[in-house]
Amino acid sequence: YFFSPPNVRIIHSGHACNIEEERYTERVYTIREGETLKLTCLVSGHPRPQIRWTKTAGSATDRIQDSSVFNETLRITRIQRHQGGRYYCKAENGLGTPAIKSIRVDVYYLDDPVVTVHQSIGEAKEQFYYERTVFLRCAANSNPPVRYSWRRGREFLSQGSDKGVEIYEPFFTQGETKILKLKNLRPQDYANYTCTASVRNVCGIPDKSVLFRLTNKTASPTIKLLVEDPIVANPGQTVILVCIVSGGEPTPTLMWVRNTEELPKKSILKSETLTIPAISMEDAGVYSCVASNNVGNPAKKSTNIVVRALKKGRFWITPDPYHNDDNIQIGREVKISCQVEATPPEELMFSWLKNGRPLRSSERMVITQTDPDVAPGATNLDIIDLKFTDFGTYTCVASLKNGGIPEISIDVNISSTTVPPNLTVPREKSPLVTQEGDTVDLQCLVSGKPKPIILWSRADKEAPMPDGNMQTESYDGVLRIVNVSREMAGTYRCQTSQYNGFNVKPREAIVELIVLYPPTVEPVYTEIRQGLGRPFSLSCRVLRAHPSKVLDYEWKLGTRLLTVGQLDTRDETEYHVRALNREGYGAYTCDIKNEAGAGRCTFLVTGKAYAPEFYYDTYSVLWQNKPRVYGFKLQWTQMNPNAVDRIMAYRLGIKQTGHQRWWEQEIPTEDNIQKGELLTYNLTELIKPEAYQVRLTPITRFGEGDSTERIIRYSKFHCAFEEDTICMFTQDKTEEFDWTRHSAATRDTKYTPNTGPSSDRTGSKQGFYMYIETSRPRLEGDKARLLTPSFNVAPKNPYGNVATNPTYCFSFFYHMYGKHIGTLNVYLRQKSQTGQDTSVWTLSGNQGDRWRQARVNINPTSSFQMVLEGIRGSGIEGDIAVDDVAIEEGECRDPPPSNIRSLASPTAMHIWQLWLTLLLVLVGLRR
Repeated sequence: YFFSPPNVRIIHSGHACNIEEERYTERVYTIREGETLKLTCLVSGHPRPQIRWTKTAGSATDRIQDSSVFNETLRITRIQRHQGGRYYCKAENGLGTPAIKSIRVDVYYLDDPVVTVHQSIGEAKEQFYYERTVFLRCAANSNPPVRYSWRRGREFLSQGSDKGVEIYEPFFTQGETKILKLKNLRPQDYANYTCTASVRNVCGIPDKSVLFRLTNKTASPTIKLLVEDPIVANPGQTVILVCIVSGGEPTPTLMWVRNTEELPKKSILKSETLTIPAISMEDAGVYSCVASNNVGNPAKKSTNIVVRALKKGRFWITPDPYHNDDNIQIGREVKISCQVEATPPEELMFSWLKNGRPLRSSERMVITQTDPDVAPGATNLDIIDLKFTDFGTYTCVASLKNGGIPEISIDVNISSTTVPPNLTVPREKSPLVTQEGDTVDLQCLVSGKPKPIILWSRADKEAPMPDGNMQTESYDGVLRIVNVSREMAGTYRCQTSQYNGFNVKPREAIVELIVLYPPTVEPVYTEIRQGLGRPFSLSCRVLRAHPSKVLDYEWKLGTRLLTVGQLDTRDETEYHVRALNREGYGAYTCDIKNEAGAGRCTFLVTGKAYAPEFYYDTYSVLWQNKPRVYGFKLQWTQMNPNAVDRIMAYRLGIKQTGHQRWWEQEIPTEDNIQKGELLTYNLTELIKPEAYQVRLTPITRFGEGDSTERIIRYSKFHCAFEEDTICMFTQDKTEEFDWTRHSAATRDTKYTPNTGPSSDRTGSKQGFYMYIETSRPRLEGDKARLLTPSFNVAPKNPYGNVATNPTYCFSFFYHMYGKHIGTLNVYLRQKSQTGQDTSVWTLSGNQGDRWRQARVNINPTSSFQMVLEGIRGSGIEGDIAVDDVAIEEGECRDPPPSNIRSLASPTAMHIWQLWLTLLLVLVGLRR
């Protein structure tokens, strides 16, 4: 029976420029910014594992592009520096622990360098000279760290090459900048200075340079702002800001900024002038003109734009503060207060009217105004010894000194009917019962005159109101909640505000909101696969509901009622089937109800078999029946075969890719299929080199089950190691070291001479091959083993049994050059002979600086792998390489050369021995 837990490794393609393998078990993949990152997760395991890519940056997990990538290949086009980090590939198929591999992606880049200049001038000494020192600082963002070099004109500058020049890296910059110090400037120091930033051409990133011209006029920028500060404007006006450069060499560049925000989108920037048309209150703020030329510090000058406005006019009435009474009474004092938000606050003016006529301050009518710098502008009218004749309408008028803004008028009525507020809740409005999703009005009735603003808030917890604020204002005492949710249930407080009413202790009332919602149940939907005659149980559980005291339940199969009842103290209901019959298949539903509605659990009971799972871990080696056709060994296991009735057959469908017509046939099964049992079927008469789509469907007494599909392609096995996947070859981790994929074009300059190939088998410097690196720390006798993927053995006659073992030709090119060459061995590893590798080919010693081909016949009897074993010789000049590995059906067309010991074909060896004996006899006869 065949199951295997997941295994995973990450390979890379795309525009990688450097890969460090297995450094402290960490793989680092280096790529240039703007190139395409392509990482592929190679998985093995059966059933086929599910793959997920994730990324971590620092301590936080960063989902790639806001979501995980669920496929083998992760592709990021035009990768940016912030996308560097560790990428994880996770594969799981429910067996054992998930397999996880990671690779760190390092994004390389180099930005243009920037030179900044700082000057210092010492004190004059004896009136003869003064010291002037200039620092030229060069900096560039880069990865890896940048190296800097300086030139004056065409002359390279280095530490010690000129006594008047010092070059150093400040400690705190950690090598990210390089400072050129010109002490006590000399005439020759006035020149062109070039700073070159280099990352030593890694990833093909070229050096970048910047030129700075130092003259005796070099100076930091100075500017003038040709506007007032502050600028006070009316809404709708056009504001023009002008900034000019008054000094600086090189010529400074100007830019405008606003606080920490962006400039208004409607603003127009032209040369030194910033124009803001139709200014509004949102455009107000501090605007700064900044000039920089990389000499000294940037120059900055600012002005504050104030947009004149009046808003939020409010009033309140304060009864006589000297008596404990909230009512207005004849003979006592009453104060009317009026408040307005004004910009600028110093321009705010108030005036008072009584019944439409101007009112002046007097001994009995005292008008005062608060300091606008301390609090928002307010004015008070104190009426001393209230008389009947004082009843009337008082108007507070707010305006700005220079006009241009509409006035705000607030009317306050003082009469015998002016009374403090009172709050009540209508009897039918609390508790208020509603259903989730409805619109509901919470209401507090306000009596009194004038009616104040009502403030609504949560009374049962510190939580925001439905609009997101902690308090919500209402002018009519009604709080409307749209689309009520269960989280909004609870108690709400309504209370009077001091605004637009009496400045007395707030009145308040409580409203309780009850939100009804139907039961939330689990499972919402589940599929149950079951065979005939078997028992099973269904369970539906309530998670939450309101009300939750008495819940009714109702079980149905389709439209047929099965049973009803009530949930009292329990939170779930079950339905049992003792023996499933054909009428028992279908959709079972359980509705759990309260007065707000119902929650439904749905169970689909079916006898459909689960889908088969194709086995992919064996390389799809193909056998040829005839010159124009080929065969293919299809392999699969059955998912959960015992969940339903016995699988009697599989329906096989096959069609050429791109065609519409399917050919179908049934593959009968005789016995019960066991979980993990590997099933096979030989496909024949497939036309070369067409690819085919194959569909497999299990069939039981119930009928057809779930199908699964795959593509099969014609190919023979040939690997030139040009791709990072190295054709599914793997390393034997039980040996001392690994084979290395390599090309002459990327070979390290420190490679060992007089050994190893200078190109791949075809003569290409860019082509790849596999080799063993025998330099330190390798020791004599250390082994590296490279394993091919697994191959299936297919019969010559697909309709019959394997009468004789099929013969395959295993061929490869080898390069064994160097005075310390050890041994190259080839083994046959068969699934039926666990732990026993059969030696089929071996060669030792220096074979010259050339590629040679080896061919050997093999006769496997079961699924097999080939093992290439390289053994290190006595010294470092012992690199062994292989390339162009192939396996074909049939005997090798040419016999192996005589200087190679082949162990797999005794027939071929006997033929060579006969030829050699005959040759010696002929030579003897001639003598």
